[in-house]
Amino acid sequence: MEKNDNEIKDSLPTKALLVLYSYHHQNTEQIAKVFSEVLDAEIKTPQQVKPEEIQGYDLVGFGSGIYSAKHDESLLEMADKLPEVNNKNAFLFSTAGITGESKKTKDHRILREKLESKGYTIVDEFQCKGFNTNSFLRLFGGMNKGRPNAQDLKNAEDFALKLK
Repeated sequence: MEKNDNEIKDSLPTKALLVLYSYHHQNTEQIAKVFSEVLDAEIKTPQQVKPEEIQGYDLVGFGSGIYSAKHDESLLEMADKLPEVNNKNAFLFSTAGITGESKKTKDHRILREKLESKGYTIVDEFQCKGFNTNSFLRLFGGMNKGRPNAQDLKNAEDFALKLK
């Protein structure tokens, strides 16, 4: 029996890229490494990515810690430079001091809107708590010490398996 084009496409491996900015405690990098293993994805910083090279990937994850209720500025600036695409699949991820569905939606809004305006289809979004010592929190030892933890990493693995 001959396979049709969709069956052939579904059986081909997905070429994935993770565009990551992780700075303070490498919280988001820990999550990206789990995604990378499951999706067999390359990890690059926004500075390492040439906007036109993203065309060569089937799935692109964009992630960073959350700073002042948005992704890192370097990720947002890179999104502005991306060329228009036609329904390219992407997902967003982040770590933050405070999390929850509505918080994730707000935190990811700016990056989501920039990517959707370029033609990206956001297939899913992931957020978990990360160790945070920004501003006055450092005076008290920070918040979410030990996060992301083993359960967060397991949740990241499950998330990536669903993307696959």
